[in-house]
Amino acid sequence: MASERVTLTVTDTDGEREVSLSSPNRVVWPVPGEDGITKAEYADYVQQVSEPFLAANGHRPVSLERFRDGIRSADPDADPGAGGFFSKNPPKGAPDFVDAVTVTYNSGRSHPQIVLNRASAIVWAVQMNTIVFHPWASLAADTDNPVELRIDLDPQPGTGIAEAVSAAHGLRAVLQEAGLEPFIKTSGNRGLHVFCPIVPEWEFLTVRHAVIAAGRELERRMPDAVTMSWWKEERGERIFVDFNQANRDRTMAGAYSPRAKVGAPVSTPLEWEELDELDPTRFTVRSIPARLAEVGDPWARMQDAPGRIDTLLEWWERDLSDGLGELSFPPEFPKMPGEPPRVQPSKKVAENWDE
Repeated sequence: MASERVTLTVTDTDGEREVSLSSPNRVVWPVPGEDGITKAEYADYVQQVSEPFLAANGHRPVSLERFRDGIRSADPDADPGAGGFFSKNPPKGAPDFVDAVTVTYNSGRSHPQIVLNRASAIVWAVQMNTIVFHPWASLAADTDNPVELRIDLDPQPGTGIAEAVSAAHGLRAVLQEAGLEPFIKTSGNRGLHVFCPIVPEWEFLTVRHAVIAAGRELERRMPDAVTMSWWKEERGERIFVDFNQANRDRTMAGAYSPRAKVGAPVSTPLEWEELDELDPTRFTVRSIPARLAEVGDPWARMQDAPGRIDTLLEWWERDLSDGLGELSFPPEFPKMPGEPPRVQPSKKVAENWDE
């Protein structure tokens, strides 16, 4: 039997478009103590937040994290996001209002990747069972040079949002000393994301070095609270400054994107003044439209005055001179120049370690 289907009229900046939505009453997220959030409600959400969503995630390559069955379990001991998969390339039959751009991945392979430039394209992504939107740090007009420096503050076991908030304040001071203006958002999970708009004059590897320099400076100032250690066994109960999120084709959940968690939490831009009393669980698909109507978009001015990473790159060169070299890359990356051996410290034995 054919599934129920409705046609939505979506208002784009260049006119109205009709987008078909199948199974509109299917629950995408369970919500404890409330009715679940349906696909139709989710499609309505993305239309309401389309302007700030596109400002943060549009006009750039984006990966879609899709879940055919939605978030299936409210059991806290289960993995609510099980069954998800990523779509990067425009699928066969994608409508003409869904754009694409050819990007080069770390392997050297090039391929078209989805670009969302209008509200109807976001609704189409919802129709395709997208829950999490993962935008690149670069624009479709120049995919090789990021327009944002991004840092993920990732709580480790024994730490949580309070520790992440403390680290974020410290990181803000570091970045401001380097001449950058930081913006912050919740991750939609346990951590925080700090973004700085930058002029697109440096490719991803160079921006990664700037992130490492900022993270090392923060670690010097807060050694008991934050860590740059790539290996989990060395992190302890500290906030991990995830420098590898600055790599090409490594992405975070975008601003105003939901997450694959029970209750439909949203990765939410904040004012810095909101941090100290932060409760990230308040920001959900159901609460964000009212928040935007009340306080507006804290990231609305993000691209007004992009900064430069020259000072951070000077710090990187200073650290190189002091013997602090390249750091580990993710395992799916090719071996990179100057990278330390990819072996965790507890396995440094003669047969797999060469000083």
